[in-house]
Amino acid sequence: MKDRVEAWLTPGTGAGAPIYPAWAEAELSDAEFTALSTFIYDHCGIRYPPAKRITLEARLRRRLRALGLPGFAQYLPQVLGASASPEEVVRMIDEITTNKTDFFREPAHFDYLTRVALGALAASRAAQPSRPLSVWSAACSTGEEVFTLAMVLEDAATGAGPGRAGPPLRYSILGTDISTEVLQSARRAIYDESLIEPVPLAMRRRYLLQSRDRDPPLVRIVPALRAKVRFARVNLLEPFSLDGPADVIFCRNVLIYFDRPTQRRVLERLCQRLAPGGFLFLGHSDSLTGLDLPLLPQIPSVYRKPGPGVTEARRR
Repeated sequence: MKDRVEAWLTPGTGAGAPIYPAWAEAELSDAEFTALSTFIYDHCGIRYPPAKRITLEARLRRRLRALGLPGFAQYLPQVLGASASPEEVVRMIDEITTNKTDFFREPAHFDYLTRVALGALAASRAAQPSRPLSVWSAACSTGEEVFTLAMVLEDAATGAGPGRAGPPLRYSILGTDISTEVLQSARRAIYDESLIEPVPLAMRRRYLLQSRDRDPPLVRIVPALRAKVRFARVNLLEPFSLDGPADVIFCRNVLIYFDRPTQRRVLERLCQRLAPGGFLFLGHSDSLTGLDLPLLPQIPSVYRKPGPGVTEARRR
């Protein structure tokens, strides 16, 4: 571990054996690890079993360094108990969450959304044709999934790509995550050019702007798409509300970080916020086996909430 941290030279010598700040070698006691891992599980459902103790230590040492604290004994009161700082709890969650996303990750979902789901939603929403389609990307990380959704929906709305025929499509997209750090990145909508390889060339031309300074080469989502999107911090385990029911929810590759009881809690909340006839997209690694939920399977990892025009006959 010592070769990964900044070496400090003995003051006044300019040379000699390196020494290390206390935070760089701080370790969690058994009691501290139990207290922290229990709080993290209760607060946001993320499991840190004993096998991940070193990972938790490494991630939280960054908070020790930022706060100038020598060890975890001084840090725990900042996040646990009566003296805990809500701001520091948020920063700790930023450090311990795993954020992985890509443009057009699991592309079959976006194809199904435009080729099948939009038409089905148009039929089920016939009584409210003027209401904008509401799309929610839960656990959106740094925003690639949100802006992928914006690209395919804008193509459907303008006729530039596959989608339903009929009146012009109006939509709004909400991206949420528990991490404030990744949400800041998502709001900037600026990405390294190497990350856009999965984006079709025609979409790159329509929806991405290149930076004038090409060192490093960056791209930014065009203002017209950014205007259709908003971001907010949401902890899926805490009470939260949306402006209205969501017609489409993407919550992919998130459930794998939760145990079964937590998965059930999260999914029940998602179902409550899904409009009748709405679609829920999960990751291909997520499973609903053994969970009694008001959802009808459509294709692998895509489910629909019962509603107008959706019957048990669709169950497969």
